[in-house]
Amino acid sequence: MKEFLLGLRLLLGSGRGNRTRFLLMVAGSAIGACCLAVVLAIPGMLAAQDARKAAREPDCSNGLGACNGGEGTGLSLTRMDPYGADSLTRIFVAQGSKPIAPPPGLRALPSPGEVFLSPRLHEALREDPGLAKMLPGHEAGIISARGLAHPDELYAYIGVRRDEIREGGHLTAFGNKHTDFPTVDSSTLDILRFTLAGIVLLPLAVFLSVCARLSAAARARRLAALRLLGLSRRGLQRVNAAETVVAALLGAALGLGGYWVVNQLMSRIGLPGFDWYPSDGSLPFTAVLVCLVGCPTLAWFVSRFGAKRAAEDPLAVRRSAEAKPPALWGLVPLIPGLGIVVGYCVVGAAGHAPRDTKLSSLLMPIAVVLVGVGIVLTLPALSRALARRIATTTGSLSLSLAMRRNEVEPSGTLRVATGLVILVYAASLTQGVLIELDQVSKNTAAVQAYNVELPELSEEAQRAVGKVSGIRSHVVQTMSWADSDELESPPSVQAVIATCGQLRAMASRLTGCVEGQPARLSVPEQTYEEAGPPGMRIPFRLVDREGRHKTLTVQVPQRTVHYQDDAVFSTISGGTLLIPPSFLPEGFRPEFGTLQLLSDSTPHVVRSVLEGIAAVDPTLEVETEGVDIAALRQISVIKTLLGVGMVLGLVIGVAAYLVAATDRAMERKPQVTALSLLGARRRTLRAVQVVQVVLPLAVGLLLAVVTGKAAESSYLVTGGGSIFWDGDGVPLLLASAVGAVVVAALGALPLIGRRIDPELIRRD
Repeated sequence: MKEFLLGLRLLLGSGRGNRTRFLLMVAGSAIGACCLAVVLAIPGMLAAQDARKAAREPDCSNGLGACNGGEGTGLSLTRMDPYGADSLTRIFVAQGSKPIAPPPGLRALPSPGEVFLSPRLHEALREDPGLAKMLPGHEAGIISARGLAHPDELYAYIGVRRDEIREGGHLTAFGNKHTDFPTVDSSTLDILRFTLAGIVLLPLAVFLSVCARLSAAARARRLAALRLLGLSRRGLQRVNAAETVVAALLGAALGLGGYWVVNQLMSRIGLPGFDWYPSDGSLPFTAVLVCLVGCPTLAWFVSRFGAKRAAEDPLAVRRSAEAKPPALWGLVPLIPGLGIVVGYCVVGAAGHAPRDTKLSSLLMPIAVVLVGVGIVLTLPALSRALARRIATTTGSLSLSLAMRRNEVEPSGTLRVATGLVILVYAASLTQGVLIELDQVSKNTAAVQAYNVELPELSEEAQRAVGKVSGIRSHVVQTMSWADSDELESPPSVQAVIATCGQLRAMASRLTGCVEGQPARLSVPEQTYEEAGPPGMRIPFRLVDREGRHKTLTVQVPQRTVHYQDDAVFSTISGGTLLIPPSFLPEGFRPEFGTLQLLSDSTPHVVRSVLEGIAAVDPTLEVETEGVDIAALRQISVIKTLLGVGMVLGLVIGVAAYLVAATDRAMERKPQVTALSLLGARRRTLRAVQVVQVVLPLAVGLLLAVVTGKAAESSYLVTGGGSIFWDGDGVPLLLASAVGAVVVAALGALPLIGRRIDPELIRRD
């Protein structure tokens, strides 16, 4: 305790320079703790949203569990549709004689003809009156925050009669243990954790270590004096820890306060693709404990390392003896990390990429961390070796002075450069994650296909849906019928019922089609599935509106029609039979099948088509091919959170540079003053400062770009996607590296001032 108080007294009474460094340490720790709090709060935000989703899940909505049918049981039907880039969720509710407690956010369940809307959907309905076709009834109220996952959710409860829900499940209550539609599923959440660890936590650890090592040379001399006066080694470590631990603790407290302000502001503003309520961002006790204990603990360990030389050889520190060259301990984590990374790159290039193995999911995060730590630990030795070689061969005074300083004190310059090096390394990893996410199935084609099951449509509704504004054309797809009582039945064959005009309106290329004649369809780039030998008889089951059945038998024709459309997945597969509608008896249609429609893929056309189909029957389930709205919503959330991580990484990298550069400017003043008094020109000194920072930084950035691209490629190899090698991202990484070098060079110029203060070297 006495040593700890001695450290505080030395801090308060050691001059303005040391107090300035202490404030820098506090500010740096506050920034780091705030960034750490943001990362720790993200899982809580997602869990809070999923908890509210689970609390409103219609129980037994799929007819499972202990629910029994009957007039007394309610019914519910869930429909999710794309609305622009968002998901529109509609819950149709039909009450029975048994009372049902309303879901969170509602005071009572909607009666037939009533609609309860989320605030965002209420505003969207004002801006888009056509949306009312999907929300039949009059608005009876607004869903409160307790019933919404996030403030901008498009959500509605619609009251209907029991006969209006055909495929709904029984409803007895609302609430479930888990939600069927999590904000981010577990596998995608693993990607988020992995990336945030690389782009935030690793640079954050480096940054906090830099903050704890500020004014390292001056503090080492002060500690060496205390050691020579008889202070024990442990006492010396406690004295050194007093300043760093107090700074880290104050910084952590300020950082938590800063996070509270940021959470209150950003939750009200929102982020593109992700928003939350202020209460969702509240830090759990464990996260607060991690910030308040973790930051001082890291500072304690770093301070113990910083006091090691002063404790073991205080006389050499006081006399500024030449320090031992940095050890090559950085190769210990770097070599195995690169071994894993290069190994995955090799197996990917050989065409034997692993697919979602547990081993890969374990090895990749380990490799990324090992490579990142290895880069940081290897830079001092690499910088010193390079500086010694250049200093012995160059004839430039500026370059020689800069390299000799880097040779004597390689870690001083690298405190400035490390944050920017790790930032470029993390940027490459993030790019790989974004590439993997972009490979998620989504509609990028010029057309949009829709599927509606025929049994859900009456004959009149089928005709009405086919005439919806925006629809280019429509066809009916069905499968052949096999009698289960027959021992040998013909193979199942897919067929499309359409005229040549209907096919031509859907196709970008159609050749060989003759109106009124059946044919076999051939689709490019698809395996041709033979319907059967020509002349083979294929039965199809038909039904009329009164439920009477009839069998239509079609012979496999000789004619082949070549078909191609612009959809992401071709709406028609190879080997399909083309059956003219005239072959169907009057009043009959396939018993089972799909009504397939095609439109332009522009958002307003898709929205108009969905609204038109809802005008025919709002409870219809419409499958939008190539668009997984739940997956796209998750991807949007992940990209936003990765953007937050990149911003945090940028803040950490720039803050590490600014804090370390400011500290180095103060630490280098005596040496700069001595050179000025010896006659060195200001231009020469500035060149020395720039080269001293830029050269090791350039080497570190080159290492970060190479290892980062290798880590990115290995991550893509283990991700199971179609892209392994991304050359498009190299120019962006190189531009980022050049930008970091320019920033470091400009930041080194102000270190040389116009005023010479001999007092700075009086004691020397």
